Amino acid sequence: MANKTTYAHIALFTVGVIYALNYFIAKGLMPEKIGPSGFIALRVLGGVAMFFAARLFVKWERVERDDIMRLALCGLTGVAINQLCFFNGLALTSPLHAALIMTTNPIFVLVASALILGTSITLRKLGGITFGGLGAVALLLNSGEEAANVASSLEGDFLILVNALSYGVYLVVVKPLMTKYKPITVISWVFLFGSLFAVPVGYNQLIDIDLTIINTVDYWAIVYVIIGTTFLAYLLNIYALNTVEPTVVSIYIYLQPIIVTLLTLGLAYAGYTLYKGEINYQTTLSALAIFTGVWLVSIPSGYLKTRIMV
Repeated sequence: MANKTTYAHIALFTVGVIYALNYFIAKGLMPEKIGPSGFIALRVLGGVAMFFAARLFVKWERVERDDIMRLALCGLTGVAINQLCFFNGLALTSPLHAALIMTTNPIFVLVASALILGTSITLRKLGGITFGGLGAVALLLNSGEEAANVASSLEGDFLILVNALSYGVYLVVVKPLMTKYKPITVISWVFLFGSLFAVPVGYNQLIDIDLTIINTVDYWAIVYVIIGTTFLAYLLNIYALNTVEPTVVSIYIYLQPIIVTLLTLGLAYAGYTLYKGEINYQTTLSALAIFTGVWLVSIPSGYLKTRIMV
């Protein structure tokens, strides 16, 4: 019988698959069926409803007044800016570029920790920031040079980069709250505050949705984004974090671009011209630089020394 660790890895793999598929499913609806900002307004409102409903099944926690502003900042960075930039960027760029740029998140977490918390940056981690930064810049520059039939764009890639930066700040700001309250308490309030910022931005696109062009497949895609990507993926991540170390969870960030790459190749082979030419040597070299940078930033202190001694 599988143990808890095995189930945790299954949960993390499932989360990786959910997020990887989301790049294609969400992009398939934007902007023809629903505007990206309107989609986020719908997603955030759905998240608020589901997370507060989930709180009914756990003991209610009272949030201290001193933490309200921090929760509001978390809502701004972890929901509003993060998700608005992600969907608006995804609408303009390719799933592959978006997935690769998203892997820079641990680098932004390190930089945010240094600026906000005063965490020291070692020479190795500085090298990781440099490698990752060069890879991201190369990917952005490559976007502007690609052929017109390729789905990526400089503006879209830049918005995804801002999304990764905003989420990195959020992870640093939210950390004290996660040690003080239950995760479901924190995330429900974060989504509530995030909705106050995100819904006004996406309101016009939300009310402009033409329901006459939304078919059954589109409705299932919307359900997937709201329930699967927003709610289920979060619960699976929390389940895994209760069993394995955060460093193990961070390794699975590499799973998304791998799955997205395989899907991109499959779609290109199937005749989807939008994804033909998306994988080239510039993209490959950029990905290697980003992966190297994230690896140097993420590995524990003393790991390399220990491995060399062994």
